[in-house]
Amino acid sequence: MPGTIPAVSSAALPSPVTAPALLREVGLLPDGPVPWGRPVPARGRGVFIVELPAPLPTAPIELTRVGKWLEHVPGLTMDGARPSSRALASRLASFWLPGEVILYVGATEASIGARVAAMQRTVLGDRRPHSGGHWLHLLTALPSTRIWWAETDAVEEYEDALLGAFAATVGAGAGAGLGLPFANLRRPTGERRLTGLTGSLLPEVVEPPAPPARVVIVPDGDAEGARGEPPPSRAARARRATAARGAPAAGPGAQQPSATLTAEGAERLRVELAELVGVRRPEVVGRIRSAKEHGDLKENAEYHAAREEQSFLEGRIQALEAQLRGAVIAIVPAAGAGADLGSSVTVEADGSTVTYTLVGSAEADPSSGRVSVLSPVGRALIGVTAGAEVTVQTPRGPVAYRVLAVK
Repeated sequence: MPGTIPAVSSAALPSPVTAPALLREVGLLPDGPVPWGRPVPARGRGVFIVELPAPLPTAPIELTRVGKWLEHVPGLTMDGARPSSRALASRLASFWLPGEVILYVGATEASIGARVAAMQRTVLGDRRPHSGGHWLHLLTALPSTRIWWAETDAVEEYEDALLGAFAATVGAGAGAGLGLPFANLRRPTGERRLTGLTGSLLPEVVEPPAPPARVVIVPDGDAEGARGEPPPSRAARARRATAARGAPAAGPGAQQPSATLTAEGAERLRVELAELVGVRRPEVVGRIRSAKEHGDLKENAEYHAAREEQSFLEGRIQALEAQLRGAVIAIVPAAGAGADLGSSVTVEADGSTVTYTLVGSAEADPSSGRVSVLSPVGRALIGVTAGAEVTVQTPRGPVAYRVLAVK
């Protein structure tokens, strides 16, 4: 397995570029081909390419398959509206490269054969077993395609090198400015093809969290049945379980969901997300590209540091997007009403004055005065009005607070 990825030269490849030539261009030894639908005998990690036997002038998209896709995924939209089958097929056909045979470049850290088999089994619109290259399932020419592959430990590096070599061959203006094969929607470095499509896959099924375990410690001899009394009936046990599940939390604020945000907190998250997407992401992508020019990626500390930073960055972006997508914005209570989520409460304790802003757990920051309504202080302050006195149980003992103002 080569340790150095050579520089890409568009002049080194013929047009149309074939899968074996593309693999050799980046220093890999091609293996294959295997027809689509047949098992790929490759158990190791690496990269693979789906290609046509010859170029086609137009995209062989079957309209009935597009219609079934729309029926299967009711949330699919194009430019913000529900498209017709013909409009959607026309949009997808606009990404077809008539002079090329390569349709998809894939990579996997697991088994190449297993990844290709998972793609082949996935129904268009489903996320599992694997939705990579899902546009391929729209093509009537799919059974005539073939798969080439090469095993390597530097999976992401060679995937990016293959896409870069392909882009250098077809021209930077192809594939919505990224020079991507027809069924590739993004590059490993983060750039995405602008398609105008949203919700093209069914939403991820989120399993509800298991109920928290509840352990009750009782003194010796007080356990149920320890004194010889008959066991409770099944109905009695059911009533106890129902009562336990419906028992009120420790305070009024305990019922606030973690996704509840104040308007100010939501705006802070939007600003952070805009900074990460608009500034930090392009910076990291630029560092990755610059580091790749230094040659051997396995020994390139700058490249791996940038990749690691990109991984953390993308994780934070996904977390912020999910948090804002499911957030419930709290309404600040009217003047004179009791303190609630979003209220600023000024209190006096031990001769000093401090102001707390009551927030959800997702935006709590005690050092900045934003306390969660699930914390001891937050629970004690929920519902208070000016002039009230409350006692907060802290690890250092009870602390008395006198409420000076609620805004």
